Amino acid sequence: MAQTIGASGATHLIKSQLRGPFDHDDSQILEKVYITHLHDDKSCDTGSLYNIVTNVLTKNGRAAPVTGFQQPDFRTLKLISCQMIKTPGEEKYVHQTTMWILQQLKAYSWDAKAVITVAAFALEYGNLVYLKEINQSSVDQVANSLKQLNQVESRSVSNEATKLVSVVLEALHHVIEWAKWSSNGYDTEDVPSLSRALQEIPFIVYWTIASLVACTANIVVASDYALSKFTEKLYSFDESLNRHLTSSREEIAALDDYQRRWKRFYNPKDVVELLKLLVHRTGTPLPQLFDGTTKTKFDIDILRGNNVLLFISSLDKIEDEIQLLNSLYLRLESHPNDVVKTFRKGDFKILWVPIVREWDDVLNNKFTRLKNHNIKWYALEQSTTLADAGLIRERLNYRGKPIVTVFDSSGHILNEDAMDLIFQWGIDAFPFRKEDGDELVKKWKWFWDVTRKVNLGIQEVKGDRYIFIYGGGDSKWMNNFTFALDKLRKHETITGIDAIIEHYQLGKTDPKVVPRFWIEIESKKLKKHEGALDCEIQRIVKSLLCLKQDPQGWVILTKGYNVKVLGHGEPMYKTVEEFDKWQDKVLQKEGFDIAFKEYYDIKLKEFEALQPCSVVNVDDYNANVIATITCPNPTCGRVMEVTSVNYKCCHRDASA
Repeated sequence: MAQTIGASGATHLIKSQLRGPFDHDDSQILEKVYITHLHDDKSCDTGSLYNIVTNVLTKNGRAAPVTGFQQPDFRTLKLISCQMIKTPGEEKYVHQTTMWILQQLKAYSWDAKAVITVAAFALEYGNLVYLKEINQSSVDQVANSLKQLNQVESRSVSNEATKLVSVVLEALHHVIEWAKWSSNGYDTEDVPSLSRALQEIPFIVYWTIASLVACTANIVVASDYALSKFTEKLYSFDESLNRHLTSSREEIAALDDYQRRWKRFYNPKDVVELLKLLVHRTGTPLPQLFDGTTKTKFDIDILRGNNVLLFISSLDKIEDEIQLLNSLYLRLESHPNDVVKTFRKGDFKILWVPIVREWDDVLNNKFTRLKNHNIKWYALEQSTTLADAGLIRERLNYRGKPIVTVFDSSGHILNEDAMDLIFQWGIDAFPFRKEDGDELVKKWKWFWDVTRKVNLGIQEVKGDRYIFIYGGGDSKWMNNFTFALDKLRKHETITGIDAIIEHYQLGKTDPKVVPRFWIEIESKKLKKHEGALDCEIQRIVKSLLCLKQDPQGWVILTKGYNVKVLGHGEPMYKTVEEFDKWQDKVLQKEGFDIAFKEYYDIKLKEFEALQPCSVVNVDDYNANVIATITCPNPTCGRVMEVTSVNYKCCHRDASA
């Protein structure tokens, strides 16, 4: 026969199954608390209410007085206070009352739940504390009567309760601080600690309410809880919350500083201020610059008044970039007073800002080795201050690939990334603006149009490839030069630096290409001059036509689309053949082409010294002499000028 349980038995069974706050683990408490939390759609003047309860519970009136406070209404506060007072004196009922209060406050925000409960507690706590201070001999009989009605003489606030209230106020202060920052709409990616702090908030709210319920029960003499347990539990969660808030405070300060620097970026006072905006965060030591040439340190102000090539990179695989910038540095420093397009070369300085997400001993050692033994320019010291590097990534579009941003002395960007420009054109691209690169492209576009028009055979022109285009009337020289080039291409130094060398002999497969090529070159002389660029092109055309006169041969060396050398046959051959003598220079310069050009210039001078330009005397000068005589020097070949008594060659090849 089935056993039945009466109503009183069922109630007893339910009560026996109730568990206190300390009978639940954190995950169980979190689950129960979140069930009671709905939408934050009920209003509560948490700021004013917090000031009021602080005045009541601290008794020192340090908070500002509040007027016009209305929400939540008195009935809500009194209802919660009464529920606390009538809670039975067993721990399991503390949990039940706590959950009941959370249910009543389900439509309030987390900070409002906490501050409303503290306010409800302050009603009873305040009455007891303040009435206890009233002297029995006071003439205020109303106050004494209230004191008697509240049975103050039989009740007291223990030291445990006082300590608990202090911890509750500290935790409430942190919850209010968290709520204020959260309401400002900070992105969790910018202030991730706010999101981590939120994980502590439900526990803080639960243990604040549970602690006050237990404390109230002790005050009204309904129980004798060991409040220290509640204090320790609340304190442990508040400690964790406070750590997150400390981190949040630092993150918010960094974010505010970042936004300040962001706004100033496009309107700096000068280049030094701009660099400080990029690399220096308020509150951190101002980084110094390491000079790779003198191995000494300087303040960043040393760059004031200069234009800056800002090299930004990681520490990985930047050997080519370092070699390139070292050579560029030497080119700038070797002719500091040269002025090109109103810019003085000596006014350009190179600064390296390494970007590393997490510095460790290995990376620190690598950076130290690079700056001490590899670079000749400035490098930013104390690179750990660049932990956020956000402004560099967002304002300069740095995505991990090395870039060179060019700034003028006023801090304005001349070129967001001149790295490819420098790789392609080197010092020729000075002062490294985009328009300087565009001008160089136009300077040589016509030449490459000619090579395509006559079908020279070049399949593709790439920026990292070296191309020799050559021709001439001396078949022996042609064969020797071709053999020397093939040997050069296979040289271990060339293969070691992964240099790609291609060569094309004009007319090798189709002799008809030769006249077509030179006809196209000569046709450029007919073009109308419209500016400085056209004049430069005319100079190049004349140099090419002069090469054609060399009886042995001629050579054009390019790096990508950049024509680097217009060379005469014999000195070009000697330069290739004697590669072993200058191979080390390839590793010291910004590329094979630079080292090649320097050695070619040496061989050209030697050749000209052996065959100087001639003076042809005319025995019987006649004003009607109009004979055209070219210079016997094969490296010149130009038409000699007629003077009053002789024919005299006074030309020299200008560098292309």
